[in-house]
Amino acid sequence: MKLEVGGVVYYVEVRNPEKLKTLVFLHGFTGSTKTWHSVIENWTDVKVVLIDLIGHGESASPEELEAYSMERQLESLDALFNRLALDNFTLVGYSMGGRTALAYACHYPERLTELVLESASPGLESEQARKERQINDKHLAERIVTGGLINFVNAWENIALFASQKTLTEAVQKSVREERLAQNPLGLANSLLGMGTGAQQSYWQELECLNIPVLLVTGRLDLKFEAIAQKMMECLSNGVHKTIDAGHAIHVEKPVEFATIVREYLSLNYQGGKS
Repeated sequence: MKLEVGGVVYYVEVRNPEKLKTLVFLHGFTGSTKTWHSVIENWTDVKVVLIDLIGHGESASPEELEAYSMERQLESLDALFNRLALDNFTLVGYSMGGRTALAYACHYPERLTELVLESASPGLESEQARKERQINDKHLAERIVTGGLINFVNAWENIALFASQKTLTEAVQKSVREERLAQNPLGLANSLLGMGTGAQQSYWQELECLNIPVLLVTGRLDLKFEAIAQKMMECLSNGVHKTIDAGHAIHVEKPVEFATIVREYLSLNYQGGKS
């Protein structure tokens, strides 16, 4: 379905709407709702909500850069959750979607029962690091718009972060590539500029105040985000860190293992009466 909030049209998929326990999934950069299909294939016992973030998938890609700020995205998500009558739900986010999910949890903790972050970070701690990242993201955004989507995807799928995906089956690699090629170049560029890691505020200081249960999932081959997760665990009062033998996009490389870890974690919380 498509819903308009704040002047932006969002694409949303809802599975098993009659169920009470709800999980909302947010994809990463160049992704869409499709990225989660292999993960939630057999999840018939919970309500599953998949959302295309602004500039991605079938959601709108406005020209105005202001629409892409993290603050506006969080407001839009909250409005979407209201429209969908969602409350006391689990929010799951991968990479960019993980940053977004964490930011949402920091601003609206009362709406969530659990937070699941896959290969995600609270942002960059120093102003200098954010400025440097903004410069890099600006150059990348210009390449996407001027060089074309195919050239960008050719380069993007070959960065070190996704090296482990080269071992996946041709069918899976083709599916990931098609998902990336289906994006709107302007949407991707504006997403980088508006809510990229350099543009968003740092949420490191907020971690100690986040009291809801948080599950961090990282890939053993993704050394950067393994280290980030370990550092986040030092700040979280109610955190659990699980590592899977995979790279950055765990849900793509090991969808069954990722699903199992998430479901086992949530079932523990069910038994504990937290959901």
